[in-house]
Amino acid sequence: MGMFASRMEELKAARAFIEDFCEGAQVAKDSRLKANLVIEELFINTVKHGNRGGSEAPVWITLSASGGEVSLIYEDRAPPFNPFARATREMLEALAETRREGGLGVILAHGLTASADYSYVFGRNRIRLTLA
Repeated sequence: MGMFASRMEELKAARAFIEDFCEGAQVAKDSRLKANLVIEELFINTVKHGNRGGSEAPVWITLSASGGEVSLIYEDRAPPFNPFARATREMLEALAETRREGGLGVILAHGLTASADYSYVFGRNRIRLTLA
């Protein structure tokens, strides 16, 4: 498990954590790229929207690999927000053509994952994903 402050400058450390894990677990290049992309989108959304530009609030990233699949758990202490709720996805898709950046990580995550689950537990948003 890696723990990072919810600040944009911490994204580099989160990427290094993902790369180290993937190298050690001999994760295929395409799965490695997906893991980086999904976590980057989730992290940026936490910093920009959940913590309004950043804070010292922690972000936890847990990775596992089995049978060629990469699974991850992403947790933060931002206000409760279910990125996989149907209403959230419909709203973001409707805004997709007018938005230039951010907010599309949910749509992206849906396209790159075999499974996705959200819960709010002990004051944390918890997103569990298995990459497709």
